[in-house]
Amino acid sequence: MSLLSQFLAGAAQLSRAAVGAGLGLGLVFSAIPDAALARTADLIQEEAVVSAEATRPALWVVRDADSTIYLFGTVHLLRPGNDWMTPAVTEAFNASEALWLEIEDPQDQAAATPLIMQHGLSPQTPLSSRLSADEFAELDRAAQAMGLSGVAMDPMRPWLAAINLAVAPLVQAGFDPEAGVDVVLRGHALEAGKPIHGLETMEQQLMFFANLSPEDELDFLRSTLENYEQGVALLDQMASAWSAGDPDTLYALGGDDLKAEYPTIYEVILTRRNADWVGQIQQELAGDGTVFMAVGALHLAGPDSVQAQLEAQGVRVERVQ
Repeated sequence: MSLLSQFLAGAAQLSRAAVGAGLGLGLVFSAIPDAALARTADLIQEEAVVSAEATRPALWVVRDADSTIYLFGTVHLLRPGNDWMTPAVTEAFNASEALWLEIEDPQDQAAATPLIMQHGLSPQTPLSSRLSADEFAELDRAAQAMGLSGVAMDPMRPWLAAINLAVAPLVQAGFDPEAGVDVVLRGHALEAGKPIHGLETMEQQLMFFANLSPEDELDFLRSTLENYEQGVALLDQMASAWSAGDPDTLYALGGDDLKAEYPTIYEVILTRRNADWVGQIQQELAGDGTVFMAVGALHLAGPDSVQAQLEAQGVRVERVQ
């Protein structure tokens, strides 16, 4: 799920990028201010909750003579009540000897905090010096809606401010990090005594944002300022497509325009990471055993998906749900 979302077309698109982070990068939730998280308990009860009826998110498998790797897309923020642990997913998970996630512990705030302090703050070049007066006033208005202020966000780098602005309203609307697929799977793995591995480190994920060019970083923030209020509806749509096992619609919502309008960001956040993971999958196939690999759902959708890149290397991928 989930480094969500990825990034989209026109002014509305980079706003989707930040929402897309809910489907792409798990670490972003460590950056949400406590004030936003503190409001969620009542809202989770008040907001419309996804029906408890069973859903069927897509599940794939890669096999060779002595190895089996299940591929499952995650959403890092979900409304509680989504019964996505279908019999097929349960069977695949139970048959697996280990769980692979994007990062081993997406909720490790002790690890995230110093990284965010180092790479997410830039008091020597505050946002107020990089945005116009009107833009900074809009930032202040948006920040106050999530329990902060423009002054409090001023030392943040644009990428960190954008993520906070995009993700905090989702949490306030009842999307719960604790209900995120990777968090739930990690809990099951811990209970079962399964080893848990990370395809990336938390620092690697954070640096995908921190290494954006200054121009892309400011575009990210400006677009989020213009459109962050649309994020709740967008993530509802993306979560519905994921629940229905419809990767084509998911990609149309979260990746298609991004690739056309922001190819550099698309390359960094999706294509290159998918290629790296394909290499790690190939290493797993060279060994033996069965593993369950759960990554942000957009990585398993579209023409540059993990499956597409595996098949381009002659590895057969079979959809089992």
